[in-house]
Amino acid sequence: MPKDMPPETTPRDILRRLVGFPTVSRDSNLDLIDWVEAWLAARGIESRRVHDDTGAKASLYAHVGPMEPGAVLLSGHVDVVPVDGQDWASDPWTLTERDGRLYGRGTCDMKGFDALALWAMGEAAGRDLKRPLQIALTRDEEIGLLAPPGLVADMDERLPRADTVIVGEPTSMGVVTAHKGGLGFEVHVRGFEIHSSLMHRGVSAVMEAARLIQWANERNEALAAAEPGGVAAAFDPPRTTLHVGVVEGGTAHNITAASCRFGLTIRTLPDDDSDAWEAEFRAECARVEAAMQAVRPEARIEVTRRFLGPGLSPEEGGAAEALARRITGDNGTRVVSYGTEAGHFQAAGRSVAVCGPGSIDQAHQPDEFIEIEQLEKGQDFMRRLLDTLEA
Repeated sequence: MPKDMPPETTPRDILRRLVGFPTVSRDSNLDLIDWVEAWLAARGIESRRVHDDTGAKASLYAHVGPMEPGAVLLSGHVDVVPVDGQDWASDPWTLTERDGRLYGRGTCDMKGFDALALWAMGEAAGRDLKRPLQIALTRDEEIGLLAPPGLVADMDERLPRADTVIVGEPTSMGVVTAHKGGLGFEVHVRGFEIHSSLMHRGVSAVMEAARLIQWANERNEALAAAEPGGVAAAFDPPRTTLHVGVVEGGTAHNITAASCRFGLTIRTLPDDDSDAWEAEFRAECARVEAAMQAVRPEARIEVTRRFLGPGLSPEEGGAAEALARRITGDNGTRVVSYGTEAGHFQAAGRSVAVCGPGSIDQAHQPDEFIEIEQLEKGQDFMRRLLDTLEA
């Protein structure tokens, strides 16, 4: 090994370094990106960054093999969720082995796959690939799948087009061919304060927000009563769902609330129209706002779309599915109700499958872990992939 070569040569060594960077989505990830860039460069692999608007975060991509179309792209995000308020048995930013498991924030979701993808790129640099391999490590997946559109556009300008994408979210190395999309809103209801004994002269932002939340409840009830058909039947639950997880507002029990904020997330079936859902919600907001303004003209409802993540639809004869099944031997039918960046890649014209080590049950949990056996299965997947690209 050259003396200036980074010593991290195994997936576990790479994972140890990646976990050591606390890349919570609210913070910069540039320390990790710096390290990955140097790790790749030491192996003769040139990489490129795509920054967010602030310059405090970046995604990164790289290419190994012939400069020809038809690459396989390995895609994973490097941001993680916070550990605030969670009770960990060990330091979440230090990879710790216990009972056949590797603990640390992001081990499962999804730095385990990132480590495997980097290892595969390093191995690929020493092989005579007939078909190229690419990697994409993205920012801000956990706060809205924000990176892929700009990343894909940049890659299309500078690299031969990858036609097959493996997104390595944790699936216990099973092959997932469909998932729900996601549509998220921040809603700020602005009312008018007055003593609650005269509430007819004011507007309670909390009570008006409750009308919108009740609309979500009623839509859920209607969707649950409908008979699922087509791709919906494979999902649990077999329908689009609407959810409000946090509500903040009000000053005191005897004052009509001047302000109330809540977030609404709509998890859509892959064949649902996200634009139609947004239009329906905004129309309901406009209806409630009109009634508010009939009492106090200054009252209003502000709706900001926080994220839009397309669903992943099953592909008839999809190249990514065929490749992942050939390598893993998995012929089961698997769909998931959570979202991934796969939908964005599919929307950009790529064939996509989701397949990665670890269980989604561990994601976002205190004492998050990946089983060593899963990391080893992931490494075997990468070896077989490299053999395929070299053949």
